[in-house]
Amino acid sequence: QVHLVESGGQSVQAGGSLRLSCAASGHGFAYYTMGWFRQAPRKERDLVSAINWSSGSMYYADSVKGRFTISRDNAKNMVWLQMNSLKPEDTAVYYCAAAASDPFSKVKVTTNEYGYWGQGTQVTVSS
Repeated sequence: QVHLVESGGQSVQAGGSLRLSCAASGHGFAYYTMGWFRQAPRKERDLVSAINWSSGSMYYADSVKGRFTISRDNAKNMVWLQMNSLKPEDTAVYYCAAAASDPFSKVKVTTNEYGYWGQGTQVTVSS
């Protein structure tokens, strides 16, 4: 069982940066693939980025490649999403999620593979 709490969402202007944080508690955090999803109004929840236990396998959606960076610290039970060069289309509620996995397996990229979710944090980017 993993409990996830996101923070760091706020309103920023286009071109700005934010760092989202996800604090995890519970047993076995280190063996979970962690993902950041986002959901804009009237749109589906999509995977933005994911990272496996060893940080050796990562995924980025094409729309954020080169702008966002995911990282984790297993000792601190933390995951971060550094978001640079933000655009208005990045506006969404961002969710941290965890998927049970083997320590060295590739990241999971489908929503239904993630069994644990945070409450979400709002990111608003104005032009």
